[in-house]
Amino acid sequence: MNIGLTLIAQAIAFAALIWIIATKIWPPLLNAIEERQKKIAEGLAAADNSQRALAQAQETANEELKAARAKANEIIEQAHQRGNQIVEAAKAEAVTEGLRQKALFDAEIQASATRAREELRRQVSTLAVTGAERLLKREIDANAHKALLDELAAEI
Repeated sequence: MNIGLTLIAQAIAFAALIWIIATKIWPPLLNAIEERQKKIAEGLAAADNSQRALAQAQETANEELKAARAKANEIIEQAHQRGNQIVEAAKAEAVTEGLRQKALFDAEIQASATRAREELRRQVSTLAVTGAERLLKREIDANAHKALLDELAAEI
């Protein structure tokens, strides 16, 4: 065999291989590579969009959380105020009830004191009559001298 002929046959085979690769294999391979690059680019863009959406969602969630905390603090403050109002109302009601009870007790004490004075006056008038009986050595008629006894009791 001739080396020149082998070299030409190899060159023709190589050229045929290059032509087959260039026409049959290379275009689908490039298309597959380009599609893969597009999918990767779309995936990266989607990831960027997702990150932006996540950041925006976190920001919105933080704002909502701040608003909820502010609302909760406001509700707690209102509850404290309402509790203080209830306590103050209860205190005022207790004071009013205490004053009413005191007035009732004062009236009862006054009535008891008046009854005790009247009873004491009756006893003093009885003692005075008894003492006068002993002094005069005769019995004094209480009904007959009622005006005198009432005057004596009023002086005492």
